[in-house]
Amino acid sequence: MLRSLRQMEGRVVGRALRLLRNRLPRLQAGSPQDNPEDAVKEPERAQEHSLPNFAGGQHFFEYLLVVSLKKKRSGDDYEPMITYQFPKRENLLRGQQEEEERLLKAIPLFCFPDGNEWALLTEDSRETFSFVLTNVDGSRKIGYCRRLLPAGPGPHLPKVYCIISCIGCFGLFSKILDEVEKRHQISMAVIYPFMQGLREAAFPAPGKTVTLKSFIPDSGTEFISLTRPLDSHLEHVDFSSLLHCLRFEQILQIFASAVLERKIIFLAEGLSTLSQCIHAAAALLYPFSWAHTYIPVVPESLLATVCCPTPFMVGVQMRLLQEVMDSPMEEVLLVNLCEGTFLMSVGDERDILPPKLQDDLLDSLSQGTNELKTSEQINEHVSGPFVQFFVKTVGHYASYIKWDANGQGHFQERSFCKALTSKTNRRFVKKFVKTQLFSLFIQEAEKSKNPPAGYFQQKILEYEEQKKQKKPREKTVK
Repeated sequence: MLRSLRQMEGRVVGRALRLLRNRLPRLQAGSPQDNPEDAVKEPERAQEHSLPNFAGGQHFFEYLLVVSLKKKRSGDDYEPMITYQFPKRENLLRGQQEEEERLLKAIPLFCFPDGNEWALLTEDSRETFSFVLTNVDGSRKIGYCRRLLPAGPGPHLPKVYCIISCIGCFGLFSKILDEVEKRHQISMAVIYPFMQGLREAAFPAPGKTVTLKSFIPDSGTEFISLTRPLDSHLEHVDFSSLLHCLRFEQILQIFASAVLERKIIFLAEGLSTLSQCIHAAAALLYPFSWAHTYIPVVPESLLATVCCPTPFMVGVQMRLLQEVMDSPMEEVLLVNLCEGTFLMSVGDERDILPPKLQDDLLDSLSQGTNELKTSEQINEHVSGPFVQFFVKTVGHYASYIKWDANGQGHFQERSFCKALTSKTNRRFVKKFVKTQLFSLFIQEAEKSKNPPAGYFQQKILEYEEQKKQKKPREKTVK
């Protein structure tokens, strides 16, 4: 069932991407620079014969790209094009060349998903946002984007600096984009050595820091420290935008819809708001991972995604609201982030979660919100109750995996559900175990007798210890 569901999603998204590729111009490896003075000759280096394995964290990033708006040959419209690429890829195998070409064709439209009717701007339209490209095999590449105006007087068209990486760590890459923007004000030539140093640095372990040395004209040598958050499950998210746009009750309904793998569409004006809110919504599912269609900002050319029959979580700009409303959709939660309202819903979102646990979630989220100062405090305050929800409902999963002589685990679903004493909890879990969220999680758990020593496992052990301490006290009271 999981395989057929993923194949169906792959076919739907594949058709959309083929449509996208047909509409985009062919990009040559040696695209021209924005201006002659922007042209940068990269120092000679050892040629790269194959794409490295980024999933292992060998490199911070795969590409730094500059995407600019160029006027079409016919008419006054503009189209986004890659005008700078670091590093250039050479001597790739044929299959790798085709994969790279597909990647590079898709990226410009995601950097400018808000259409091609652009006018010259005098006020800075600076935005930081991200997008996700999902392969048919489920692997993902993340594009971290900073849109800004080129330096200098007079009106300009915006350009986007885009870092492509397999690593999910929005806060860290936002800081890297700050450094890129600072150098952009001076010259493209100053960006290259910084990115080269970053590419040669090893991605740090959680809680660790990597320090880069970089020279900037008129400023001298600078040391830039990049620290990866210790709590790695929150390193790619910032809940502030979600809290600013929605009430806690609404966030719970979005969470409930996501847990049952429904279709969710977020609407907002700004790219930053869209990408931050959809990342935050997906992060609420930790330790489970959304494995379906996931597009933080849908380009207009891919708007047919909202008609996908399989689950999805997507962000759409508010200017496309009417097109979304006119699309044939079933069982969709349509979230207006600008107004803090639901424009469409299934109607049962308040009844999906067990009532007692839902009240616990609201109580925990509502307490002490005025005392939160830093983004780390906000992230922990919001994420913690949802992690606790999963601890209470499915945290006993490891005790219901039986192991055969070959070391292969077999999950005992029926006895796992029966172990829950609360009828409402059991009713919820019986639905949840049928989702791809849970199935993929259990498939990983069945591979090893030792649960991963992560944040979720830590909270499970703490909860079990609390229950042990509570039992003796209850006996004493009796």
